[in-house]
Amino acid sequence: MKRNKRNDKKQYYVYILTNRHNSVLYIGITNNLTRRLWEHKNKFVESFANKYNVNKLVCYEVFSDFYNAISREKQLKNWHRDWKVSLINQFNPDWKDLSKDL
Repeated sequence: MKRNKRNDKKQYYVYILTNRHNSVLYIGITNNLTRRLWEHKNKFVESFANKYNVNKLVCYEVFSDFYNAISREKQLKNWHRDWKVSLINQFNPDWKDLSKDL
């Protein structure tokens, strides 16, 4: 049976990663959070996250609309660090690595 792409429900994830010391924050977007986390943890591509060992998932949001996800990613990237920390504290007060639960 062929799948109708218009009826497929894609999900998009805006996520925040940090390093072991919680001193660096990285915000990204993906349509496959598990795959993207594997890429970060295995330093699959040269990037900011790779350079600063940012691979601990501390916060993420799920969207069904790509444009809403992009808008949220841009919004978070423009936030002050204190606002990002507050968001993480609401979502994950212990700053544990959420990738272990996926």
